[in-house]
Amino acid sequence: MPEVVNNRTIFSLLEVSKSVQKTIAERYKSLYWIKAEMNKLNHYVYSGHCYPELVEKTNGKVVAEMRSILWKTDYERINTQFIKLLNEPLRDGIQVLFQAGLTYDPMHGLSLRIVDIDPTFVLGELEREKKENIARLQHEGLFDANKKLSFPLVPKRLAIISVETSKGLSDFYKIIQQNAWGYCIETTLYPALLQGDKSIPSILSQLANIAEQVEKYDAVAIIRGGGGEVGLSSYNNYALARAIAIFPIPVLTGIGHSTNETVSEMVAYKNAITPSELADFLIQHYHNFAIPVEQLQERLIRHAVERFSSEKKLLQDFAQSLMWNSKKTFTQEQHQLQILSQRMQLFSQQLLKDQHSTLENLERILKLADPKRLLERGFSITTFQGRAVSSVQQLQDGDSIETRLLDGSVSSVVVKKNV
Repeated sequence: MPEVVNNRTIFSLLEVSKSVQKTIAERYKSLYWIKAEMNKLNHYVYSGHCYPELVEKTNGKVVAEMRSILWKTDYERINTQFIKLLNEPLRDGIQVLFQAGLTYDPMHGLSLRIVDIDPTFVLGELEREKKENIARLQHEGLFDANKKLSFPLVPKRLAIISVETSKGLSDFYKIIQQNAWGYCIETTLYPALLQGDKSIPSILSQLANIAEQVEKYDAVAIIRGGGGEVGLSSYNNYALARAIAIFPIPVLTGIGHSTNETVSEMVAYKNAITPSELADFLIQHYHNFAIPVEQLQERLIRHAVERFSSEKKLLQDFAQSLMWNSKKTFTQEQHQLQILSQRMQLFSQQLLKDQHSTLENLERILKLADPKRLLERGFSITTFQGRAVSSVQQLQDGDSIETRLLDGSVSSVVVKKNV
């Protein structure tokens, strides 16, 4: 009971709490179906109980928030239904339709006790979000932006966004690294979370990192293993889908076995149902390039062999013709040489004979011009200072001269010149 102090009625906190508890218990006796976003599931493995944080947002802003309780037995039943219908467990970050009663506890305050969650509503919410984001991207003219990029003839350098321990990534590596044709694809891993609310900022961050060095790569691949609709819901996110759509190089996706494409897969340049199919897609591109090259190589070799054979035949014909022509020419030239040799011999003989006759004539002339013969005929030779004198103008009175005769010489002095 409250106490009265100085004419004031004073209630204890417990009394107020119990009054609120009683009022709420009397007022909210029924169970209610409520729609909210499960911001955090807060599942405690030790106890098995969950304490979900429920929020409602308007334009991205939280306008209402409340604690809730999901006891172990209810959680296990609901989680089993989610796995059966959605192939995914109950998790953070999804819009849910749940049945709950309103309770108030003096120690823990106001909360909702969840007794059931409708998994079909989750599917509907995911589909609604997906359609809205598709329409928005189409309205902005971005839906086919990445698909319109040109894909490299041979995608040799690949940036991969995935979890390092992913089974899907392991399958992808196995196919491209152990292909029977020896094709080489360089891969660089950018680790990221691929499931849940945190996957969106994680993937966006790695896309931004790749964009800063985009010239190093031919394409980007987002690789994840299998999963159900709920696990793939983050790939319907507008921000992630838009980042993929406007990325400057082709984005390839292999994020699960679901037959219901996510928005991110729709806007990507290429969507493969599984990482293995994505690896086959890349290998096929190598085939598309390599097979025509190999066929051209075979044609080139065949043409070269045919050309070499043809040229060899021409060369053999030319060599044989050259041999025959050379023999014929050699015979003709040999005959001409023999004729020239004979002519040269006759010419040289005649030339020697003519030269011999000329020499005999010169010999006779020289003999006739011999001074001794002149001396024998009574002529003499007068010299002055060693030079023959042919004119009196060469001498002066008193000059000593020498006169040569056949049998000797006479020295005399010029007394007088008679001109």
